[in-house]
Amino acid sequence: MIRLSGLLRSLLCLALIAGLGGCKTVGHWFGHDKQPETETLAVEPLYAMAKRDLLAENYSRAHTEYQRLVARFPFGPYSEQAQLELAYTLYKTGKPEDATSAVDKFIRTYPRQPNIAYAYYLKALINFDRDINLFTRVARLDPAQRDLGAPTQSFNDFAEVVRRFPSSPYAADSRQRMIYLRNELARSEMNIGLYYLRRGAYVAAANRGKYLLETYPESQFNGDAVALMAASYSALGEKALADDARRVLEKSYPDHPYLKGHWPRKKGWWHRLTPFSGEFEYK
Repeated sequence: MIRLSGLLRSLLCLALIAGLGGCKTVGHWFGHDKQPETETLAVEPLYAMAKRDLLAENYSRAHTEYQRLVARFPFGPYSEQAQLELAYTLYKTGKPEDATSAVDKFIRTYPRQPNIAYAYYLKALINFDRDINLFTRVARLDPAQRDLGAPTQSFNDFAEVVRRFPSSPYAADSRQRMIYLRNELARSEMNIGLYYLRRGAYVAAANRGKYLLETYPESQFNGDAVALMAASYSALGEKALADDARRVLEKSYPDHPYLKGHWPRKKGWWHRLTPFSGEFEYK
């Protein structure tokens, strides 16, 4: 009986291998090759699944689901929208470079897609969030060595949203962020000008004040820029230019501390001008 049982077992194994596809089919019997839903669902329920996870802020899982949707269904409205929302999941999972690349690809591929305004806004938002961190990081740097390229790009991105889609739901928020960025960029320029002033680089300081006025004409630091020019021209012995700057200051900013002799020697006004640190305070 033992020999017969062994023979039967051998025959059964051979039959399974030949007729049922071997171990793969055996694995199927035990549920080992069950495919995930992302591989079996139709496009509509797969998109609904990804959207549900996106709204639940499960960005990592939504990212995986959007990826599979785009891979399995590369064409059609669901795929188009999935590509845009895939870019958003990259942004929310801390991959700004990949997110920007995905948005740029979307804009190039679908320039007339119904949600194209949001694509431009998302691109600006990604850069804006990077700029918030940038302003924090550069606060401790020598002001003459700060790179303003990234926040300038963010400002231009929001300006593009406003220019292209002035009636879109994203225009108002873009304008508000532009105001913030303009003031931060002007603040940085002002810090650089004061840095030059303190070190006796009066021509560079005056030019920085002039540049600030020309580049950011509505910033909250315009009065400070005029004061910077007045002080720089005075130090250079350019009385006519200094008097002109003072007259502008008296007319447009009559309460400015410079007119009261409070040029940044008192910490309160200086700290207001350079709130990131006290490194430029006059002694």
